[in-house]
Amino acid sequence: MSKGAVNKRALALLALLATPASGETLAQAVDQAYASNPVLAAARARQESLAETPEQARAGGRLTASADAAGGYDKFDYGKGGAATVSADLPIWTGGRVSSAVRAAQGDVAAGAEGLRDTQAAVLSDVVGAYAELLYDQQAADIARADIELLDHQVAEANARYKLGKATRTDVAQLEAQRASAVATLADAEATLAVTAAGYRATVGSDPGSLAPPPATLATLPVGLDQARDRTLDSNPLYRQSQRVADASSARIDAARANGAPTVSLGGTYGYDGRITGDDHYFPRAASAGVVLHVPILTGGLVASQVRQARADYRAAQFDRDAAAREAVRATESAWAGMQGARAQLSANHDRTVAADLALKGVRAEYGFDLRSTLDILVADESLRAAQLAEARSRSDLLIQQAALLRAVGALDRAAFE
Repeated sequence: MSKGAVNKRALALLALLATPASGETLAQAVDQAYASNPVLAAARARQESLAETPEQARAGGRLTASADAAGGYDKFDYGKGGAATVSADLPIWTGGRVSSAVRAAQGDVAAGAEGLRDTQAAVLSDVVGAYAELLYDQQAADIARADIELLDHQVAEANARYKLGKATRTDVAQLEAQRASAVATLADAEATLAVTAAGYRATVGSDPGSLAPPPATLATLPVGLDQARDRTLDSNPLYRQSQRVADASSARIDAARANGAPTVSLGGTYGYDGRITGDDHYFPRAASAGVVLHVPILTGGLVASQVRQARADYRAAQFDRDAAAREAVRATESAWAGMQGARAQLSANHDRTVAADLALKGVRAEYGFDLRSTLDILVADESLRAAQLAEARSRSDLLIQQAALLRAVGALDRAAFE
């Protein structure tokens, strides 16, 4: 094969690596995870359960009614008897028990909603990580295959030159050894790809195909670090969750205090009390209605202890809120620094790939005029492959860091991938 044909083949392979075929997109992977991820489904179900607690708390201030019936045999009076009653109770004043319980439950639901947001973000972060790793491993395998094909042509050319007396057997052996090394590299890349594909399948819920390149920049990214910090304190789900937990803890102070307050309720009963003895039948009726006042006088210190405990829990929740704010800002600043570093590395590695490509082309051209040795070709080929792998890794790292930043500022949702 001529030197020009080999160079054209090399250009075609490099173009194939630079422009991967279209395949499954990141947005499709996100949609699939939203629909099938069991961790996310369990979190949604738990939040649905938690959402019922305010209604249960409101039930403490509503009308309740019950019916009771009993029957039996009286051994000593040789008779049979039974009773049936219907009773109802309507709380009029609960001393703040119901209202504070409702506020506490609403705080719990709000905190749970923020926790669900964080779970969603965590799942999406896992999806992005699995996608980025699988994309890199697919590109690494493609690079190894392209390298083997290029070396096949190079070995064939070296054999032809050897037969013409323009190369030595050592030149051929060096290229064959490089090709064998490339085959081993491909085997390792394919094994790694299989492991990564299994992780992708567990996270996304579907078999991975050929992945399409992700967008260069995810949507809704902050434009500066100051904006990122502001958005963090506005939207970070863990920080907002800590705020809602503090709100619920504040309401529980009132709930504990209400345990020592009087209650007033309106109650009534209506029923029959029947007895059958021989031929005698008695069915007396009874009905009553009234207002019931309950005033706790001594509780053995229970209420006071409950109030102190609730206040201590509230102070702890406030400290947790402050700690969550610091951690959220730290995560944002770390993700921002990581994203900026990944961008710089991607730019540098792209320039490195372009330069290594030009270097390999130049060395191959000079080799045809006996100005370069086989070793020069091997070094240039290895440099290009390393540059391509580094660029692919930087691209995946940038995607992961962008997702980490969006999660820190509370914006890692489906809209970020549209």
